[in-house]
Amino acid sequence: MTTDFGDGGGVNPQIAYHNSFGGLVNHGQCYSDPLEIKTGDYREELGKSFLEMRGIEGKAVTATSGGTGTAGYAMIPIYVDPRIVDITRKYTPLVEIIPRVANMGTTADFNRLETKASAVFAGEDAALSEQTDTYDRSSHPIKYLYSVGKVTGPSQAAYPSYILGGFTQSAAPTAKQLDVVVKTRALRELEENAIVTGSTGTTSTWFDGYQQQIGTTNTVDKNTAAVSLDDLYTAVQYAFDDAGRPNIAPCGSSVFTDIANLMIDQFRYGPKDLTAGKLPWGYETIQINTMVGQIPILPSMYESNVSGSKAIYFIDLNETEMRVLQDVTYEELAKTNDSEKFMLKVYEALVLKAPEFCASVTEIST
Repeated sequence: MTTDFGDGGGVNPQIAYHNSFGGLVNHGQCYSDPLEIKTGDYREELGKSFLEMRGIEGKAVTATSGGTGTAGYAMIPIYVDPRIVDITRKYTPLVEIIPRVANMGTTADFNRLETKASAVFAGEDAALSEQTDTYDRSSHPIKYLYSVGKVTGPSQAAYPSYILGGFTQSAAPTAKQLDVVVKTRALRELEENAIVTGSTGTTSTWFDGYQQQIGTTNTVDKNTAAVSLDDLYTAVQYAFDDAGRPNIAPCGSSVFTDIANLMIDQFRYGPKDLTAGKLPWGYETIQINTMVGQIPILPSMYESNVSGSKAIYFIDLNETEMRVLQDVTYEELAKTNDSEKFMLKVYEALVLKAPEFCASVTEIST
């Protein structure tokens, strides 16, 4: 049936009813009667039904509508800061400042002049005998460091772009790039740890760090007593007497604080007077004046802060090298499933050619 409204067109009342009221049954009930002569006004109830069919509550929309922000059903999406904070980060200054020298072969070999015969005074036309010098060969095995990562296909597809915070910002547009940055930092931190504490005798796959190579050479052993400035000067004197010129002094953060307080107390330095400008590796630190010149003191996150085990080392960088067979290299590993596996590697060893040029103050207590 159609109804003519005088404009020449026809309207199907069933279609018109459906367009207005959706799936409500057409049983002739009056839905609007302001005077309630017949049935009353049902427009409010109809409106509620309409909203409920669409899953929306019939009340004011607020910031917590649909939940308090829980992912999956909240009206307001979760916003995640694109900058990831690396709370595991470690300073690695020694990796940066120790000279890196190319090495050919799986051992770092060098010769040392161990003893030098003395020249002599002699009379005119005296019989002359040769003086015999002694040389010796030293050899350090190259060690192999690895950092391995893997990312799955779904993580690659789902990860948004991130920025890994730290001492420098590193952009990571994909899950794999983020993992590469993290694994690179892990490799550098392992290098720094080995430079300080490495011991082949403890772990055969590590190279010996400066603690192990210096050992008890030119050591001022505090035997669990507090450190003094005289101890530092004495250690440098030992190195100087053996022809050394130490130019860097790594120590634990606790020893660093002890020395700074000693310098303030003894020399009446103010905090700003302790530093002597920005150092080549990018930040300021305190320096002590010694018979070989100013030596910057470098706090290390890998030196011990345990009372009785604290120490400071004076190192001659002129005769210290990282011998590198292969520097940091990225390499893809076999793909056997829906993931990408990779590794970072470096082949190297720390070499102190002349531990006699170095010194230390050890077994410092609080």
